[in-house]
Amino acid sequence: MSRSTSIEINLSAIDANLRSLKKSAGSQKLIAVVKANAYGHGAARVATHIEDTVDAFAVAFTEEAVELRESGIAAPVLVLEGPHTPSELSLSSKLDLWPVLHQAEQLEWCTKLDNPLKHAWIKVDTGMHRLGFPPSQLADVKQCLGEAQIQNMTIMSHLASAESPESDITQGQIRQWNSHCADLCDTASLHNSAATRHGITGRSHWVRVGYALYGGRIGNDPLDSELLPAMQLSSRVLAVRHVKRGEAVGYGARWVAEKDSKIATIPVGYGDGYPWAAADGTPVVVSGQVVPLAGRVSMDMITVDVTDIDTVEPGAPVVLWGDAPRVDEVAAHSGTIGYELMTRLTGRVPKHYVSS
Repeated sequence: MSRSTSIEINLSAIDANLRSLKKSAGSQKLIAVVKANAYGHGAARVATHIEDTVDAFAVAFTEEAVELRESGIAAPVLVLEGPHTPSELSLSSKLDLWPVLHQAEQLEWCTKLDNPLKHAWIKVDTGMHRLGFPPSQLADVKQCLGEAQIQNMTIMSHLASAESPESDITQGQIRQWNSHCADLCDTASLHNSAATRHGITGRSHWVRVGYALYGGRIGNDPLDSELLPAMQLSSRVLAVRHVKRGEAVGYGARWVAEKDSKIATIPVGYGDGYPWAAADGTPVVVSGQVVPLAGRVSMDMITVDVTDIDTVEPGAPVVLWGDAPRVDEVAAHSGTIGYELMTRLTGRVPKHYVSS
């Protein structure tokens, strides 16, 4: 195909990030979160590559788990939203998935299964207030699941602000967990990658790693400095033109040249997943040099100010995010987070996988 815009996924970077995260996890087993198509990196390909080096996978909902099984993944798969219907719970039993149970209706479904689940996870709400049983109900939940002949149970919770271990919300959740939850089952899971890297206390045998696995950094956390970006969104310059001082570029004439300028057009836009909200000045690397976005992002193209680069011609290499600029930096200029940028990339941008 002729268009130069593409996504490169570096599997070796994921390997390196796994090694770093395992070091932080210590004796905990590691669950690789591959929901949302592995944060845009390709769930089947990533899972196949790392299956021998992780203990389990996690996805958001049952259809994502089915895709992993159909791609040949035999490792345990945790379904974070749990079953939405009784038939999904039956499928979890058939495919040996680990559903997360978080409300009374799901417990009733468990009692009616022809083939009991081999392993179920119990979600407890320690303060996130999205899903989960209140701590006061956990003993009854465990008894109900025992009566449904489920032998293996793991209790879990989710920290709302793990990157801020001293915050009131984090400390409150840890108190809830340690006082009422952690010892209820033989195995427990409190830690995500941020909680593990910050040394947050709390009984936990499983750590769930997601964004950090792909090299994402939260708030320029120095603990994440060794993480390597696994995704590079790149393209090439499509055209170069000169604009006079006072002339505008792009939709709405948002960017106006303060001096005679040189503008490069790049064939990538919000139709590919590049953020429409990116502000003027958002960093883009052209021919190895950082240049600013100049003008509104359109569906298929962006424009950047390359006045300070001596020679720029059509075909010059462009990096939208990767090693530089980082996806989190682009997100900060766009009023969003790197998670969203990774997962919003559309299917019209081809992926290529490398190991280096």
